[in-house]
Amino acid sequence: MGKPKALKDRLFGAAVLKMSFRLRGDEQSPAFKGIYPGVLRDLELEDAAVEKYIEEHRAAVEAAARGKPPG
Repeated sequence: MGKPKALKDRLFGAAVLKMSFRLRGDEQSPAFKGIYPGVLRDLELEDAAVEKYIEEHRAAVEAAARGKPPG
């Protein structure tokens, strides 16, 4: 079994997923509503924590959601 991911890594992953849907205007889509809650459950995260992470790291999250390399 793999090493557990750090909280910041789990938050980043969930934030990038959410932002990818947000940038397309698809947060109300069945795909998002079907995937995102399961991701939160599997990563043991709350949506409020993901939103806070997005607020604090918006540039990096948006760049990753757009498929741009960091930096």
